Amino acid sequence: MNTLAYDGGPGPWILLFPILWAAVVVGVVTLLRRTVWRSRRGPWQGVAARTPLGAPGEPSPIALLGRRFAAGEIDEDEYWRRLSVLDEQFGPGAHGRAA
Repeated sequence: MNTLAYDGGPGPWILLFPILWAAVVVGVVTLLRRTVWRSRRGPWQGVAARTPLGAPGEPSPIALLGRRFAAGEIDEDEYWRRLSVLDEQFGPGAHGRAA
């Protein structure tokens, strides 16, 4: 106890460690927001709501199908049938092929 009070106490250097930990926490949260947490959105939001070539604009056919299913315009059987056809043309590996 006397060592902390000796010669004026710990001084301003005691603030260095909380500031460093705050910077680490902010950095980790920022990194998670840009990578992991971003991918938890639905297929009709965010980056996936772009056209197959990646250009912003009208949503992809898969996104439109998802919205129609969510709104109740089509039933589950029709949704899966149409999704299987669209996955062949607009799926993750179809970017190099012509639609």
